Amino acid sequence: MNRTKFFKNSIISISVVALLSGCANKMQNTDNEKTKQGALIGAVAGAVLAAATGEGNRAKRAAIGAAAGAAVGGAIGYNMDKQAKEIAKSLDTNVSTSVEAEKDKDLDIVITQTKSYVKVTFRDKMMFETNSATPTPTAKFKISKLINVLKNYPQSIIQIVGHTDNRGDHKYNQTLSENRAASVADLIVSSGVENKIYANGCSYDKAIVPNDSEENMALNRRVEIFLYPNADSVQNQCL
Repeated sequence: MNRTKFFKNSIISISVVALLSGCANKMQNTDNEKTKQGALIGAVAGAVLAAATGEGNRAKRAAIGAAAGAAVGGAIGYNMDKQAKEIAKSLDTNVSTSVEAEKDKDLDIVITQTKSYVKVTFRDKMMFETNSATPTPTAKFKISKLINVLKNYPQSIIQIVGHTDNRGDHKYNQTLSENRAASVADLIVSSGVENKIYANGCSYDKAIVPNDSEENMALNRRVEIFLYPNADSVQNQCL
């Protein structure tokens, strides 16, 4: 195949993938839908790229490319879904797609999933003693269960974020939130996982409910562990 024809076909292939990606992003992300979206994009991309390169039986190459592309594309979405479900099972809870789940005062652990990340929220009352950044024995036990799953997903990027209520000044709570996030990060790092890990604190700047009652303050005191599929998905969760 001459170079001009190759570049022409490559441009067509990239355009098709971009178009499908845009369509997929507009769809609602229900359970397993990310898997289907990834497989769809992968299948079409594989078929187009296979048919656009080389000579000979294009139909056969397109079919093979579609199958391979679907497998790779589907795995992207599937791994996030699978990871979230494995974590939920290990911590004896369920996966939610609603942010309202974080406002349930009866839950010590909340696992939510979006199109960009899986998030594990640990409530302060289970994690730390008052004004302490040292995880309780219960917290260490729960984190060890999470670590066992993380070891199966070394490609996930881990971001640990600490939060406080608004009692005390901002500087004090900033330090406390950072220290709590760092102590959880230390536990995960010391386990030998291969993931990239970041830790930061948000003081009381990211309250999920107003700090107008003891019950609400308890909801706002938390440590969140975000699991991202790649570097492009990482966000500053304190903004």
